[in-house]
Amino acid sequence: MTFPGANMTVSELLRRLALPAAAVLLLTIPGAFAQEARTSAGGELTSDEEIKQFCSNIAEPARDQRYLLQKQELDKLRADVDSRIAEMQKRRDEYQDWLKRRDDFMKQAEASLTDIYKKMKPDAAAQQLQAVKVEVAAAVIMRLNASQSSLILNEMDPVKAAVIANIIASASDPNTSKDPS
Repeated sequence: MTFPGANMTVSELLRRLALPAAAVLLLTIPGAFAQEARTSAGGELTSDEEIKQFCSNIAEPARDQRYLLQKQELDKLRADVDSRIAEMQKRRDEYQDWLKRRDDFMKQAEASLTDIYKKMKPDAAAQQLQAVKVEVAAAVIMRLNASQSSLILNEMDPVKAAVIANIIASASDPNTSKDPS
């Protein structure tokens, strides 16, 4: 949902609201145009003097009305921002819940997968691990005990076993970045 002028600064907003506020104020002042002013000598004011007198008479109420309209607009914007923040917090909480459930599932699935390979013969496990992604094979071999891992790696193609060993070695290297990208 977008708002017209959403990138507008406060001073631009104030400038845009000034003219409508003045118009509203003029319409709300009954008899403002009907006031008759006299000079100190008792004669009529000139049109320039009348304009100055009129402007000075309505300046303060116009300013007050403009400030009121600006405050109302800012209150509306604040309420909109607050509702958006609440919605984003709700979605963040939903995402955190989903991520936790996914992580729990992944841990359980990884444990089950490791248990499956623990019970397999090394030659059969090696043959199957050669067919999966090298990262998955490395993760499974890392979770097995050292004797099982060595038997499986011994049964694998030497090139594939070397790639898996490099992945395992880099995973335990403290200088390796934690960022998967």
